[in-house]
Amino acid sequence: MSETFSGRHLEIAWPDLGITVTAELDGRNAELADVLWDSLPYQSLQGHALVAGEHLYHAAPIPSLLHVSPSVRIPDRRDAPNGTVFCSALQHLGIKYGTLTEPMPAAPVGQIRQEDIPALLEAGREIWDSVYSTKKAILAEVRKAGSEGGHSIPELTAADPEAKRLIHDVHTATERAWLTAPQELADLHEGLIPSGAGSFDTVLPTLLFVNGETRPLGYATYGGLVRAAVQGMPMDSLRHMTRLLVGVPAEFLGYCGLEQLWSFTQRFLACLDQLERDDFLNVVSQLALYVNCLGGWNLHLYPWDSADHLRQLRTGEPVSQS
Repeated sequence: MSETFSGRHLEIAWPDLGITVTAELDGRNAELADVLWDSLPYQSLQGHALVAGEHLYHAAPIPSLLHVSPSVRIPDRRDAPNGTVFCSALQHLGIKYGTLTEPMPAAPVGQIRQEDIPALLEAGREIWDSVYSTKKAILAEVRKAGSEGGHSIPELTAADPEAKRLIHDVHTATERAWLTAPQELADLHEGLIPSGAGSFDTVLPTLLFVNGETRPLGYATYGGLVRAAVQGMPMDSLRHMTRLLVGVPAEFLGYCGLEQLWSFTQRFLACLDQLERDDFLNVVSQLALYVNCLGGWNLHLYPWDSADHLRQLRTGEPVSQS
């Protein structure tokens, strides 16, 4: 590292909102902070927590976030100060900006400077509206403070020719979808479903099932395979777990409209037996980024306000009768 931690400041900007905040990488989780710093600049679709409270997060195009282990964990992120910046093994950069309800250990890497907290709160409100109701995509740009912005998606490599071609095609699809909603998902959310998935011509149940399969496929399955490969799981076991975990959800998602994901999965399974560890790791890392990209867009496009009439009851409140 050529910079000291006190000199490593990053800017998180939302150009559509005209808002920029500055964070300092403060020395916690140095290895995570390094991989974040070295990946800058990048852009991403900005998301907002849907069940955890006042928390912003977006997918970061950093494959190593999936497996770099934090050295410092906050036992319960609800207790972190507002403005805490986290890196996550879900391949997220997150920012707590207010009250959280979900107890979860988390890996902090920095802190938004105090004078920027009001701007962060404003950004949080605007981003919640975009995710929950307006569906206007808001992009985040993360860059070294004082430097120009930019964007790139890393393309990994493989010695095996089929794996190398697969990685290239997955990378191309990820680049195309990273900042613009992928057409298959956009069509699905408009009710254009070639297979007819959705009983009695319904759409919302299909959207719900797609969301329920895409998120764990990226977060748990592909993220888990990356970590297992890095941690030395035997290749026979990795291949066996891959066959157990990736085929069924990907085939279902293909039926629902994500045909490109199913095609990539079939190609991966077809070359699986010939992959050595490094090639396997790079294929699953590239696919994880792609699936997490799809998951981010699905969360943004989903019509959450269709159930706006449903609100939580607090203790002691009467149950309304319909």
